Amino acid sequence: MTDFAKNYLTDLAAVIQQINPEPLEQVIECMRQARDNGRTLFTCGNGGSASIASEMVVDINKGASYGKEKRFRMIGLSDSIATITAYANDVDYESVFVEQLKNFAQQDDVLIAISGSGNSPNVLRAVEYANEVGCTTVGCTTSESGKLREISSLPLLVPSGHMGHLEDCFYAMTHILCYAFIDEMV
Repeated sequence: MTDFAKNYLTDLAAVIQQINPEPLEQVIECMRQARDNGRTLFTCGNGGSASIASEMVVDINKGASYGKEKRFRMIGLSDSIATITAYANDVDYESVFVEQLKNFAQQDDVLIAISGSGNSPNVLRAVEYANEVGCTTVGCTTSESGKLREISSLPLLVPSGHMGHLEDCFYAMTHILCYAFIDEMV
């Protein structure tokens, strides 16, 4: 076990080096347009992906907005445990994100969906609905499999199936998206 940390970091660095930066630049531009046009950003995910989505909301609503002339509007669909459990209990778990979008999403809004497997039914239903109403959909997922990469208008793909590496990369990618605005690059 003495080399576990070194090997993990080496493997992670190799995965990060394979991430294509071009789609990230496209999402940054999409987010800039949404901000400038008063559109809403949404994000969702389950488990670790929900945590990443929640941190992104904080980084955008506070870090990329506080003290700035142009401010973002972002809603974390994973953040209201009361809403999520009400839908999960009374309807089904697949509805927890899509039903929230039905209350708020409009054409030209942006949904950033995060799923390591790319097959989370509740995430996929949200993306399908967002596509139907004319939102731009961003899918943070593995490049190895899953439906999310196929149905997202802007897929952000990580070339790994290792959940730890996926989540590490999702954090890095969402930080790139947020810090483009926190550091006032756009």
